[in-house]
Amino acid sequence: MSVASTKRDYYEVLGVKRDASQDEIKSAFRKLAKQWHPDRNPEKKAEAEEKFKEIAEAYAVLSDEQKRQQYDQFGHAAVGGAGGGPDFHGVSVEDILNQFFGGRGSPFEEMFSGGRETAGQGASLRYDIEIDLEEAYKGVQKTIEIARDEVCGTCHGTGAKEGTKPTACSYCRGSGYAVRSQGFFTMRTTCPRCGGRGQIVETPCGPCRGSGRQAKKVKIQVKIPAGIHDNTRIRMPGEGEGGPGGRGDLYVFVSVKEHETFVRREDDVLLSIAIPFTMAALGGEVEVPTLEGRARLSIPRGTQSGKILKMAGLGMPDVHGYGKGDQLVRVVVEVPKKVSAEQEELLRKLAALEKTSVTTQKRSIFNKIRDLFSDE
Repeated sequence: MSVASTKRDYYEVLGVKRDASQDEIKSAFRKLAKQWHPDRNPEKKAEAEEKFKEIAEAYAVLSDEQKRQQYDQFGHAAVGGAGGGPDFHGVSVEDILNQFFGGRGSPFEEMFSGGRETAGQGASLRYDIEIDLEEAYKGVQKTIEIARDEVCGTCHGTGAKEGTKPTACSYCRGSGYAVRSQGFFTMRTTCPRCGGRGQIVETPCGPCRGSGRQAKKVKIQVKIPAGIHDNTRIRMPGEGEGGPGGRGDLYVFVSVKEHETFVRREDDVLLSIAIPFTMAALGGEVEVPTLEGRARLSIPRGTQSGKILKMAGLGMPDVHGYGKGDQLVRVVVEVPKKVSAEQEELLRKLAALEKTSVTTQKRSIFNKIRDLFSDE
């Protein structure tokens, strides 16, 4: 049995009819490649790799009109020579993606990267900023200063000296990439002469030295929303470095400083307060700090130490605008280290009522002297 006879029909592999259009073939490939990509099938990676190679092999032929026509006439033998058709077995998935589907705009890149990037787009930048909890509570606008590449004001980004223009690269004919065939594979790489720009600057601009860009410090307003969480990233489109294909983005990473009074848990804030044991027993009111200022908190009778009391709606706002969290107050009952004579007397009466055994009262030296004289 020949090698060719073991191969499945390419139309069957992609699940399309023999008269399918190129759009239908591409759509079928995208769907199957996503389904059988090894990274998406970790539990059956070996099987997925073989499936993926078979799908890529079928698409490689049917997406090329000339190879498709030869395949329709003579089958597998027509497109792969003595081997009985293009065979990806023994070739890694990475090699297939890098060599056959390499370059911008390939079906694989569009499928997994979210679409085609603009050629020559400027680099994205990162800026770190720290705010306090009160600023995170109310929201704040900050002015930041960054250094970024701007389009050169002299050559307006062309990189060419005033009065001259860049010329199309003769090596790649202005495409920015070079194409060469190696057996079955078609490889597309960045043009070695123009570096992918597609143009050659014969007489470079002096201020930017032919790069078309200049470093510049700029001030940017960053709006930080109320309720923002620690280590949140804010994307500012078009505020990154400039390039022939447009600006990159600026990513502002916001960190929120720890507060000396409040501890944040999602949209709730926590704090601890100490109250006297009389208030814990009898109840009362106490003034506590909040992120809005000071507020009165009611202490129920019989509050135990460690009790959590909730102040509804006094926590952090939801960053998406869906209400606020709560302020949770942990009550610690404070036991005084020293008591006055009057306080001690009242406590002993309470202990007697509760039939609690307490330490006997210490008699002062003056009481002892008085007792000596009273005996006489």
